[in-house]
Amino acid sequence: MTGLVVAVTAVAGLVVGGAVNRAAGAFPWGTAATADRRPAVRLPLLELATAALFALVALRFGAAAELPAFLVVAAAGVLLTVIDLRHRLLPNRVVLPALGVTAVLLALAAVVDGSAAALLRAGLGGAALFGGYLVLALINPRGLGMGDVKLAALLGIPLGWLGWQVLLLGAVAGFVVQAVLALLLLAGRRIDLEAELPFGPAMLLGAALAVGWSGTLPG
Repeated sequence: MTGLVVAVTAVAGLVVGGAVNRAAGAFPWGTAATADRRPAVRLPLLELATAALFALVALRFGAAAELPAFLVVAAAGVLLTVIDLRHRLLPNRVVLPALGVTAVLLALAAVVDGSAAALLRAGLGGAALFGGYLVLALINPRGLGMGDVKLAALLGIPLGWLGWQVLLLGAVAGFVVQAVLALLLLAGRRIDLEAELPFGPAMLLGAALAVGWSGTLPG
C-alpha cells in the first residue's frame, strides 16, 4: 500500500513540478510579458526534484490523513524557494493560500483521525512561530522580512501538528542551514561579508529536515 502511495505521489510531483516551474518562470505574475516567460529551471530538474520530494513526503506519512496537507506545503515550498532565490521575495499570493489550505486539510485530517490535540497544537505552533519571527523582524528588519514572518506561520502549522519538539527543531534548523550555507558561499568566494541571502529557502529546508527526522524523535 505504501509503495503504491509513493508511486502515485511521485507522479503527481512530476506534474506539480512542471506547473511550479512555469509559474516561477512567469513571476511576477500579471505583467504583459508573463506569457512569454520560460521555465525558471532547466527541464526536467525541478520536475524531478519535486517528484522526489513528494515521494519522500509519502514515505514519511504513507496513506495517513495528513498527507495531503504536507504535500501542499511541499509544493508551495518548492515554488517559494525558486521565487525567493530569483527575486528575493515570498509572495503573499503563494504563502497565504497555502496557509489556508494547509489549515483546512489538517482540520479534515483531525476529524478523520480524531486528532483534536494535534490540530490545536498546529494552530498554536503557527501562531508561536509567527510571533517569534515577527519579534525578530522588528528587532532586525534587514535580517528578516515580513515574507519570512508569514512563511513562519505556514511552516509552524505542520510542524506543530507533529509535536513541539519538531516545531522547535524546524525553527532552529532554518538558522543553522542559513549559517552553514553562508559559510560555504564565503569559503567559495561566491559572496562577501556584506551579502544578504534570502532566508526563505533555509527556513523551508530546515522545516523539511525536521519533518524527515520527526519519525525518530521520542514522544
